[in-house]
Amino acid sequence: MSEDLHDALDAIEAEASSRAHACDPPWSFRGHRDSDRLIVSHYAVPVKPPAVPVAAATLVLLRDRSGGGFELLLVKRHTASRFAAGDHVFPGGKVDAHDAADHAAAWCAGVTAEAAAGALALDDRRFALAHWVGVIRETFEEVGILLARDAGGRQARLEPAKLAGYRAALRATDAALWDMLRAEQLTLATDALVYFAHWITPEEQPLRFNTRFFAAVTPPGQEPIADGREIVDVRWLAPREALDAAARGEISLRNATARNVELFLEAKSAADALDAVRGREIRTIRPRVIMENGVRRVLMPGDAGYW
Repeated sequence: MSEDLHDALDAIEAEASSRAHACDPPWSFRGHRDSDRLIVSHYAVPVKPPAVPVAAATLVLLRDRSGGGFELLLVKRHTASRFAAGDHVFPGGKVDAHDAADHAAAWCAGVTAEAAAGALALDDRRFALAHWVGVIRETFEEVGILLARDAGGRQARLEPAKLAGYRAALRATDAALWDMLRAEQLTLATDALVYFAHWITPEEQPLRFNTRFFAAVTPPGQEPIADGREIVDVRWLAPREALDAAARGEISLRNATARNVELFLEAKSAADALDAVRGREIRTIRPRVIMENGVRRVLMPGDAGYW
């Protein structure tokens, strides 16, 4: 076989391999050399398209330490979880249809549906505001921290038994959030949240999320309590402590979690940490996962080899 034909085959094989890794259109090239003969076959090969990422929101809770400095809350997911099993992450979860209820805006302080849509660059205003609602709901359900205010504008303070009851109700239906707000005459403290990052799970993963990251100072007097179902442990750690613990193998941090913890490294207090991410330029980050000589690598936008 001629050298030109060998070169052509090499180019086609390289292109086919590249497309297969990138989950490109459902076709594949297969060919091999048999002495001086070129045996080529083109045929349709089913290629499963990337999973559609599910809308989600997560919250970095911050608080000052009595001796100076600040810490953030990390929660450990149950080892049987379908996603991030055993990892330490920020509280949060999927944005639910109930979070986008027609009346949602009436229960949100200081954030309109229009403002939310502008911040997230979304056309659906109700769906945009649902991210603020959903992350407050998920945080309350998972760790019992409630970002809400009473009719007088003060931080909501409910009896522990009531809080436990409302958390239990949320496990049955996310619509229970609205029942709690009506019964206790509360308003969600959506204006206390700072939106600061947007990550999408790599296309190579079978379970994907389109996640918006928020941060807020923890309401005074509230302590996180793991729900014992999705969340099995809670830890307050300074940003550097969290990264060092992960480096020692004491905790497991996902790439997105670690990268966002790094954003708070230079802050001196909870308020300073919030200011550090307030108003930052938000670019959508979708890492890419590749296998290189049998080793899994995560590529970030801008890295060599990232599409």
